[in-house]
Amino acid sequence: MEYLRKPLMTLPHHWKPLVCARHRCCSNLPRDGKTPVDRFRAQVSRGPSFQDFIKGVSVHKPRAEAAGGCDSHAYLSEDLSMGDSRKVYFETYGCQMNVNDTEIAWSILQKKGYLRTADLREADVVLLVTCSIREKAEQTIWNRLRQLTALKKRRLKSHAPMKIGILGCMAERLKTELLEREKLVDVLAGPDAYRDLPRLLTVADGGLQASNVLLSLEETYADVMPVHHAPQGNTAFVSIMRGCDNMCSYCIVPFTRGRERSRPVSSVLEEVRVLSDQGVKEVTLLGQNVNSYRDTSEEQFCGSDPTKLSQGFKTVYRAKQGGLRFSDLLDRVSRIDPDMRIRFTSPHPKDFPDEVLHLIVERGNICNQIHLPAQSGSSEVLKAMRRGYTREAYLDLVGNIKRIIPDVSLSSDFISGFCGETEDDHQQTLSLIRAVGYNVGFLFAYSMRKKTHAAHRLQDDVPPEEKRRRLEECIAAFREEAAKVNAALIGSTQLVLVEGESKRSAKDLCGRTDGNMKVIFPKEDVAVQPSALDTASVHAGDYVLVKILSSSSQTLRGRALSHSSLSSVMKGRELLLSHQLANHVASDTTTTSGGSRTLSSSQ
Repeated sequence: MEYLRKPLMTLPHHWKPLVCARHRCCSNLPRDGKTPVDRFRAQVSRGPSFQDFIKGVSVHKPRAEAAGGCDSHAYLSEDLSMGDSRKVYFETYGCQMNVNDTEIAWSILQKKGYLRTADLREADVVLLVTCSIREKAEQTIWNRLRQLTALKKRRLKSHAPMKIGILGCMAERLKTELLEREKLVDVLAGPDAYRDLPRLLTVADGGLQASNVLLSLEETYADVMPVHHAPQGNTAFVSIMRGCDNMCSYCIVPFTRGRERSRPVSSVLEEVRVLSDQGVKEVTLLGQNVNSYRDTSEEQFCGSDPTKLSQGFKTVYRAKQGGLRFSDLLDRVSRIDPDMRIRFTSPHPKDFPDEVLHLIVERGNICNQIHLPAQSGSSEVLKAMRRGYTREAYLDLVGNIKRIIPDVSLSSDFISGFCGETEDDHQQTLSLIRAVGYNVGFLFAYSMRKKTHAAHRLQDDVPPEEKRRRLEECIAAFREEAAKVNAALIGSTQLVLVEGESKRSAKDLCGRTDGNMKVIFPKEDVAVQPSALDTASVHAGDYVLVKILSSSSQTLRGRALSHSSLSSVMKGRELLLSHQLANHVASDTTTTSGGSRTLSSSQ
């Protein structure tokens, strides 16, 4: 057979093949007294051992002395993996987790001597942090890779060859196509392999392709302090967990980012403290399923109480026990800096027990905004999606949230045209959108992803043109309801964290309410505090009180009244909220329009 003719092992040219001879009583040994077997073993002892190929393992094995000295360096020594001031250019696609992954990867490379550049033309290394959630996102990356490959070929010969790398979900999902079929990249690093980037880039510098897309059951980058690169440095993302166990039938995340594992509380708190010291005014806690957070890193956290789910919700996995929960983490994070806003995304509706909701009410610096992904308004489609709840359970949860937090701002995700979705299912989704009244939505047409449950068990049977029609109708319904929610805020005064100049006019500033609504207002000096005569200009990172004068489905417009701070309005807001809750209970109202904490309707 053909494969039997192939050698099992090829030896370096300086290792002579062994010739087995019969044992003789009188051996004719060479002058050095060593047999060929002895010399072979000596050569092997001087080469790399198995331990040299295991990351993070110290090699203490003594090596035989070779002619010319002793080899004291492990495979790819520390010196070889240094950046030597080479410039790295990052492009980030997809969700906030990818923004945080960029900051982690840059922190690791910066410590190895790399420099960061915002100019693609001077980059020695180009790294794309990618997303695989939808086909359109991947196609964007493919097109970009072809552009970068053309740029790489046009570089002057005097420059060092540009290296192109793919990081994140797409690296894990399409490793074969990227490395072998298309041959457009030099380096691939999956979401759990960023620590290995210096070594991978060193291998690539030698003219080889380098890849590490192994998923981890433990990696949280808890000891890596990300280098935050947000505009103006006033907001930051802090990753608290990685991976997902929910196994929704449409979702690729469990296969590209692995199982759920949570970062220790102490590590999260330390990063938030550092950000507070740097003057950051808003932190968003990140995770694929952020409110299923569970820290079991210390023995005292490991109790026996099972996780409480929202009423009417279930999971495909067994109930998890012990550990510090999301409410514990949220409590501790919110205590670090009363003038720092705290947000979190993206949660799963199943993980909203009442203690989380009551904590949002209690703490004025935890934003009055909840992202509540529904994905569909049809119980049949939700079952096919393996979401673990019905339409009725979701609406009951919405009612409970609005009962506890009357002026809550709700956002959501929806998928149009999932496998088997009928016109009646679509109409149920439209009615759910109208019933809830979201102020922000993220809506997409379904695209089949390989490896998912849907790819194995379901049929993508909704025609593309039908998906587009249903998506457009969902977007229209979303905007219609958002316009109503935002119109209810006209005449109110909102505390706005200023982000900077408006993109459309340098004469305007923009910022966000704690309900995460964008507010546009004129750039002008305002009172240094309410009722004060002195005025001061407004800058990014300032808190200002803005009276809302008009609205649309996506933005609010108003005029700034004065400078303020989060802590200075907490007491007044809490008194107002208590009054609103009393009125809410008295009138037994279960639905409330509005999307932000309203400080006053007359200021």
